Amino acid sequence: MGEAREVMDRLTEAVTHPDLKVIADLYAQDAVAITPDEGEIRGRDNIVEYWRQMTEMVPDGTFETLHAYESGDTAIDEGVFSGRNTGPIRLPTGETLPATQKEFRVRGVDIATVQDGQIVDYRLYFDEMEFLGQLGLLPDEAA
Repeated sequence: MGEAREVMDRLTEAVTHPDLKVIADLYAQDAVAITPDEGEIRGRDNIVEYWRQMTEMVPDGTFETLHAYESGDTAIDEGVFSGRNTGPIRLPTGETLPATQKEFRVRGVDIATVQDGQIVDYRLYFDEMEFLGQLGLLPDEAA
């Protein structure tokens, strides 16, 4: 197992057993993350804030790895993130919605490029419409 794989595995552990200090240590100060719900996020502090909100929204989240790859300085995971929404949901507008208390299960892919033991480039892909639909947050005709 190489450095990229080790860092990705540590990130998954820190997200599913929320530990913001470990998450911060895993990202370079000038890291960039791309997510379907927040778009481009620049800088360690902003990325940690993204994960803080996610782990607050789903504190019991789990990740079931379906495929794990490593190529050079990049690790790729495909899997299923699941849990129950028991914390507030922050909207891109800054507003928050109360927890839905609904369970969800959504397939996704994480890609992390690592340099000197820290993530410098991170990409997360999941079907946001599927996620919102499972939480009951879409109009009936969109769900």
